[in-house]
Amino acid sequence: MTALAQIRPQRAKGRARLVTKALAGRTRLDVFYQEGAAKIRMPESFDGRMEAVLINTSGGLTGGDRIDWTVEAGADTHVTVTTQACERVYRSSGGHASVDTVLKVGADAALHWLPQETILFDQGALKRSLDVNLAASARFLGLEAVLLGRKAMGESVTSGLFRDSWRIRRAGRLIHAEELRLDGDIADLQARKAVLSGNRAFATLLYCGPDAEAKLAAARALVDRPGCGASHWNDKLILRLTASEGFELRKILIPAISLLRNGAAPPKVWHL
Repeated sequence: MTALAQIRPQRAKGRARLVTKALAGRTRLDVFYQEGAAKIRMPESFDGRMEAVLINTSGGLTGGDRIDWTVEAGADTHVTVTTQACERVYRSSGGHASVDTVLKVGADAALHWLPQETILFDQGALKRSLDVNLAASARFLGLEAVLLGRKAMGESVTSGLFRDSWRIRRAGRLIHAEELRLDGDIADLQARKAVLSGNRAFATLLYCGPDAEAKLAAARALVDRPGCGASHWNDKLILRLTASEGFELRKILIPAISLLRNGAAPPKVWHL
């Protein structure tokens, strides 16, 4: 075997951690750490809250890449976390990419997890986890949206792997768990009525808070269309959304996010 044949492809690795604290009625930085391809930037804010923008400087993910994010909203703080752009999952030549996120929300704090869409390309492979720990009085808004290729670019996904795992706990008690797995012949799964009914864009939007039930009727009115729905139980409001492509999905997502943010728009890096 030649030396060239023994060279392994370069893989992207990254870890970043952000912790906030309350100071004089404002959300301030307490701990900041970043390593490798994982970066965090915080645009200037004038309302006492914090917005954090996550950046994967590798420009996308492929087999063997690994990114870990940790965000902790300290007591009485308010943090919105988003991404600089859509995360792209490219064709894998071996193995899968991993993205693991841990979120902690302290007493009377709020954390809005609003990354832009993940785009899965043909033969891409991604395993992703979201682990959320809420204090008894914390509020949480979480979003994950996925595009199976870009319709405007003529892209389609025939095969690959996408696995998404959520675990949400309040005061140490598990209140929400879900597992999504698209594996193998994704085109066949996408076409099935019980899965996506031919749609290529889908999202889950979840809100945990004491006023969740009060938002249910308005949420249902916003998503009153085939392939979409809203439900509530145990102080959780969950919206399941599907659309033919990314632009149509955003036209549903943006007013839904605004509703669950009490009228506030999505983060500034979002745009139609």
